[in-house]
Amino acid sequence: MSDPLDKATSSAPATLGEGCLSRYDPDALTPENGTEFEGAAELWESLQPVADASDEASGKQKP
Repeated sequence: MSDPLDKATSSAPATLGEGCLSRYDPDALTPENGTEFEGAAELWESLQPVADASDEASGKQKP
């Protein structure tokens, strides 16, 4: 890496599938890709009551 601008580049991880079925390859994802989010489950749970309450306030029914 002799060019100092090489440090400022990024590349996407490998993908599987094509077109609208394209997705990142889970086996190719690493913590360097930002795939670790330990608080994801807690965040999801904390947002669920808010979503349910807003649906009830707007009169939407669950499917």
